[in-house]
Formats: sequence, structure tokens, C-alpha cells
Amino acid sequence: ITAREKDVTHLLLDNYKIPYISRGKGRNGLIGKFFYLFKANYQLYKLSKNFKPDMFISFASPYAGHVAFFLRKPHISFTDTEHAKLGIISFLPFTTKVLTPKVFKIGLGEKHIKFNGYMEQCYLQKKYFSPSNRVLKQLKLQPDEKYVIIRLVSWDASHDIGHSGISRTILEKLINEIKTYSKIFISSESELPQRFQKYKLQIDPIEIHNVLYFSSLFIGEGATMASECAILGTPSIYVNSLTAGTLEAQERDGLLNIFQPNNEMIDKAIDILKDNGSKIEQRKRCNKILKSKIDVNLFIEQFVLEYAKNSNSQKSLVSKYF
Repeated sequence: ITAREKDVTHLLLDNYKIPYISRGKGRNGLIGKFFYLFKANYQLYKLSKNFKPDMFISFASPYAGHVAFFLRKPHISFTDTEHAKLGIISFLPFTTKVLTPKVFKIGLGEKHIKFNGYMEQCYLQKKYFSPSNRVLKQLKLQPDEKYVIIRLVSWDASHDIGHSGISRTILEKLINEIKTYSKIFISSESELPQRFQKYKLQIDPIEIHNVLYFSSLFIGEGATMASECAILGTPSIYVNSLTAGTLEAQERDGLLNIFQPNNEMIDKAIDILKDNGSKIEQRKRCNKILKSKIDVNLFIEQFVLEYAKNSNSQKSLVSKYF
């Protein structure tokens, strides 16, 4: 496992005692990312020459794709973000197979395989995730006390350029409108202005899914957390000018709501918080929808293990899990 020093990635790997090799910090901006590409490729090439892998597996990594191609090894990649077009262009020509959710909105050619599920199921469906309410005590919350998680992203990914989410003005209005109905915590990738510091979510990052599971509502710019809440059965409002096939499918199924940052978003948040049965109904809806999805972990495991065999076994496996 190689991992870039980004957000809490290394902290999580250390916590779960998963051995890894750091690729160091990445770069921001298109020019910075371009030069980092050469550095990361060289690091991964040196490691691969010593480790001698039979296969590379990544989540849309151009570095893994490039090095695998150079070493004539298969590269299996996953992605669920259609608007990350630059990233897709950078890894797709060098990838052997690319696996995406069935609701992925664009075709990626003969290499493309779709499965009937969501990436977040890998770690959040009931078989793999057991929520713990110990975090409520850390946040000084009563078991039945309502609280909202607001998530703000850093907007430094290549596919974020030219897009936006919750402005500081809208954030202030949102907080003032919903604080009557619920306690508020803000999780932010960038430093919060002083006036919002009292709302800052201060927890061990390994607790974030417990926090999301027990929350009354999630409001955020982050697509991953919004989709995670859809899998957890937590009411969710995704606020971003960017969207994805996964999010749109989850909205159609009533698992989350997609809004632009405006008064309608705030009205929706208030409606959810005022309805004491919203969380119960959301969880019922979630359980029903997930019954129609595959076990994504099992699919990935079997696909990788079957890959070295002939193509017919792969086709049979894909047919089973589509």
C-alpha cells in the first residue's frame, strides 16, 4: 500500500495498523499536480522494482496506471466521479479494467465494468460497520439530542476548479436558522473563520462514521460524506455545483437531497429537523434500497482473485453481480 499524506489518510492507516509507504505530500493547482505526477511515478516505480507486484489496484490513480503499464502488469482501477475528467484521462489509457457503480453516467469503453452497488457500501453496510455511540459522550450529547453535521471541503482538487458550494454568508444564515432546532458541528478541510470556531467538530477521525450515523442531519459540500450518509440512513443535503451518477441515483431513491446553496436548502433542513420521524423513515428507506444492491466487497474480492483466469470466468462473475 502506498498513500499520499493527505487529510487523515496516514492517521487512519496507523490507527488500523495497516503497513504502508508514504508518497509524501501532493501539490495543489494544475501545474503543481503535473510536476508531482513525475515524482510520484518515480517513487512508485522504484518501489515496484523491489516489491515485484503481480497486479496494481487503485482508486483512479494515474501513478499506479502509468507504472503498471510500464512494467507490463495489470492495473484494476475504481472510480465513481464522472466530473473528474482530467483524472480519468490520466489513468484510463494505462488501465486494464475500470470498475464503477452501475449508475456511473459515462461509458469508458471496453475496459469498463459496472456493478450494482456503491463504493461506500464497502465499509458502511451493516455486515461491515457496527456503530458505537461512545462518541456522543465525547461531544457532550444526550442519546436522543438532535445534532447536525456541516461539512466544508477545501476546493483544491483538479475537478473542483470553477465550482463552489456554501459561501460564508449562506453558512452564517444556515446556522442562525437551524440552531433553534439542533446542536451544530462543523467539519472543515480548511481553517474556519473565528466566528465559526465554536462549532468546530473536534473528534478522533476514526469516529466520523459514528458521528454521521447518530446525527439528525448532514449538510455538506463533500460528495463522499453525503453518499456515506445515504448508506447509513442519515438524512442528507448535498450542497455543491458538482454532482455525480451515484448522488443522482441516491437522490432518486430518496436517500439524499441535492441543492444549490440557497434558501430552499435551508427550508429543507428545517423541515427535516422539525419532523421527529424523519430519521426513522430515512433508515427504513435506506434498508429497503440496499437490499437490492450487491455485496461490493465480495464482488471486488472475487473479481481480483478470478482475474488471472480466463475471460469467461470474468464475464460470468460480472453477470452475477451486475
